[in-house]
Amino acid sequence: MIVKEWPTNQRILASLAQKEVTQATIVRKLASYTRQNKTKKALWELDNICLSIHILDFIDDHLYRQHIQKALNRGEAYHRMRRAIAYVNSGKFRVKTEAAQQIWNECSRLIANAIIYYNTLLLSRVYEQKLAAGDQEAIEFIKDVSPVAWRNINLIGNIDFIGEPSKVDIEALAARYNDPNFWRKSLEEDNDP
Repeated sequence: MIVKEWPTNQRILASLAQKEVTQATIVRKLASYTRQNKTKKALWELDNICLSIHILDFIDDHLYRQHIQKALNRGEAYHRMRRAIAYVNSGKFRVKTEAAQQIWNECSRLIANAIIYYNTLLLSRVYEQKLAAGDQEAIEFIKDVSPVAWRNINLIGNIDFIGEPSKVDIEALAARYNDPNFWRKSLEEDNDP
């Protein structure tokens, strides 16, 4: 069945890959066909083969499982950070309309992305310093650090937008990690439960 319908399935997959058509459109069209449609059945069988291969790879390959778990953990960490940002308002969701809810959601996403950008920039500078110093142990440690963290961010303080904005000196912040005592202390704090 898959072999007979392969040209049609290839066109569908190519259209999806080239973003000529959306998944929703394909699903809508396939759903409108009769249940006995050959193209739909062939796609189901192809999906079953792909799923079987994925499950077998997942069972057999320890590194594959670790990569999947790592990706899932990154997504969960991002959602925990978004919840922490949303909780800033004492956990109260104070919107009355769907539009206000959408704005709240987009603002939360913007703040989360700003935190990730800040952390990535700081980690990059520290990584460059450790690379220049040849500190291989620190380099390996930094490679495993996720920028999706907010312990270093004050989420519940008051923010004053009046007056001159103060600039964050990333270079000065990163320079603190050149001090071996500060580096050791930050590692100890990171390992505390």
